[in-house]
Amino acid sequence: QVQLVESGGGLVQVGGSLRLSCVASGRTISTYVMAWFRQAPGKEREFLAAVSRSGGTTYYPGSAEGRFTISRDNAKNTVYLQMNSLKPEDTAVYYCASSNAGLGSGSGKYDYWGQGTQVTVSS
Repeated sequence: QVQLVESGGGLVQVGGSLRLSCVASGRTISTYVMAWFRQAPGKEREFLAAVSRSGGTTYYPGSAEGRFTISRDNAKNTVYLQMNSLKPEDTAVYYCASSNAGLGSGSGKYDYWGQGTQVTVSS
């Protein structure tokens, strides 16, 4: 079993940047595809990005591409999400998740989830 703990959220102004971290314990994350999702109030959970087990392949099918960058450091058992040029619509709770399956955006593919970290972008 994997325990995931996100950090790095907070209040930031429009146009600012944040770097989220997700530290895993219980198992090495090198055997998992890792991803970031977010959920805004009243909205469905949204997939943002995923990274392959080695870190060599990333996947951004939606709104995150171009402004967000996912990366991982397997030696530190940590996944990151660098977010730049933040907008008020980026306000949400951000979650990391792990999967035994391949890269994909469906939340059902992901087995373990963190508790989330709040990101608020003020205008």
